Amino acid sequence: MKKLILGMILGSASLLVSCGPKSMAVTGPKYTSSEQLTQGKTIFENSCNRCHKLPDPAKHDDQGWLKTLSRMAPKAKLSEDQHQMVYDYLISVNKK
Repeated sequence: MKKLILGMILGSASLLVSCGPKSMAVTGPKYTSSEQLTQGKTIFENSCNRCHKLPDPAKHDDQGWLKTLSRMAPKAKLSEDQHQMVYDYLISVNKK
């Protein structure tokens, strides 16, 4: 009986995890053209500003933005390309 109950609990937990927002697969810079970085800036300004004040791009380093955007991009309903463009924009601003 214990095994049955434990199996049901574990099965339910895996359903909860798999039904959450997809993690975005950004691992490093991809888009570097000025046009793509401008698109990233526009997406950042329009999407992130809906729910909160825009953070300063200098707030995080590259890894910090990976972590933050992985959490926030699903909430902002960004596609993988949009997520990548925002990330690339933010880290490009920090490199200047």
